[in-house]
Amino acid sequence: MSAAAPAGSAVAALEKSAFRKIGLHLLPFLLVCQGMAALDRANVGYAILQMKPDLGFTDLIYGTGAAAFFLAYFLFEVPSNLIMERIGARKTIARIMFCWGLVSAGTMFVTTPAQFYFARFLLGFFEAGFFPGILLYLTYWYPARRRSSVMGLFFCAITVSGMFGGPVSTWIMHSLDGVAGLRGWHWVFVLEGLPSTALGIAAWFVLVDQPQAAKWLTAAEKALVAQNIAADRAIATGVEHNGFLQVVRDPRVWLLCLINFAQLSAVFTMTFWLPTMIRELGVADLKTVGVLTALPYTGSLVAMLWYGRRSDARGERRRHYSVAAVAAGLCLAASTLAGGSLWASLLLLTLACSCLGAAMPVFWAIPPAYLSQKGLAVGLALVTCTGQLGGMVAGVLIGAVRDATGGSEVGIVLIGTMLAGGGLLVLAGVPAHLLRERPRAPAAPVPLAGEAAAGR
Repeated sequence: MSAAAPAGSAVAALEKSAFRKIGLHLLPFLLVCQGMAALDRANVGYAILQMKPDLGFTDLIYGTGAAAFFLAYFLFEVPSNLIMERIGARKTIARIMFCWGLVSAGTMFVTTPAQFYFARFLLGFFEAGFFPGILLYLTYWYPARRRSSVMGLFFCAITVSGMFGGPVSTWIMHSLDGVAGLRGWHWVFVLEGLPSTALGIAAWFVLVDQPQAAKWLTAAEKALVAQNIAADRAIATGVEHNGFLQVVRDPRVWLLCLINFAQLSAVFTMTFWLPTMIRELGVADLKTVGVLTALPYTGSLVAMLWYGRRSDARGERRRHYSVAAVAAGLCLAASTLAGGSLWASLLLLTLACSCLGAAMPVFWAIPPAYLSQKGLAVGLALVTCTGQLGGMVAGVLIGAVRDATGGSEVGIVLIGTMLAGGGLLVLAGVPAHLLRERPRAPAAPVPLAGEAAAGR
């Protein structure tokens, strides 16, 4: 017993050291990339406030352009993840970011609806595979029991992008309007697109494809990380995915696709329409619109950090996701009952955003836990890309409803109902024993003899 305690303590210290290094070397860069992806995807929600009157676009044209992005994402996400498995994350993420930054900046040249549709489709084409690629990449480095907290950090990057993207985008539109003969929305696309291209170049030098290739991990740390990942895969659930066909034939994979469809419908309703909804609540000044849109994202930031850690600590996903998703859907639907009150609407939208932010990192710990290793790349891409169709549907639905009724209420109630339904589907269709959940504890001891030889 006395010998076991020091050995366990040494393994715990080694595990802490290994994951601290991984976090310091990879996560800050990936978080910045994720934040820029969210900004380049969503800045059109602010730019459209000037583009609509300048170019004569209707709400349906805008909604269709927003949807074109998700159609491309849907079509090319699975191929992108399969390519990443072959060529590695470094090349894939560098290629994606370099190209999408150029396309985002090039949106400044749009003058017609057809050009707008093409620009958004091309942005989706180049960005396809980024998020599922990041998910797949993280499974190489982090065991299941740590993923909800890590995913919470990634969604924090998206949320921080939403918090500051609004004020920054509207400040650019207001302050640079007319500079060099360009409108403010032109400058939004240029100044928020080109940094992604620079990050694409940096990704080539910063990222490492696998833990075994990381020069900043010792041999013992590499062995411990590998053992953590292998221990997850050794848990038998009775479900195996040995290839593409077994993944697409699994009804639970499609159930996860449906749940993600519902939650992303809500996410992109907020992303693309929140500035417009706030403006229609009586806020005319663009800078004030930008500041007020930051409030729901602030609540989301706090919730996702706390809730993801809570889910990891409890070793439980299904109930955590269900409670948060149902609450988010109900608050989103209830926001239509505020009677035009700015502060009542903002309160309900902030609660909806907070609960949705809490739900998202917990959800993204579920598919990697359920899928077998051989089906992981295909399964993650499939769940992600079908979920992106939620963004396409949300864009067209809200745009069509607004053109037909003059308001967004009917569409928002439908999307809130879908989100709450998705929260209930997790409990009904994904049994807990299929999620390979283990207590939060260090892996079994690994040999430490090679550590001194590795020159630690």
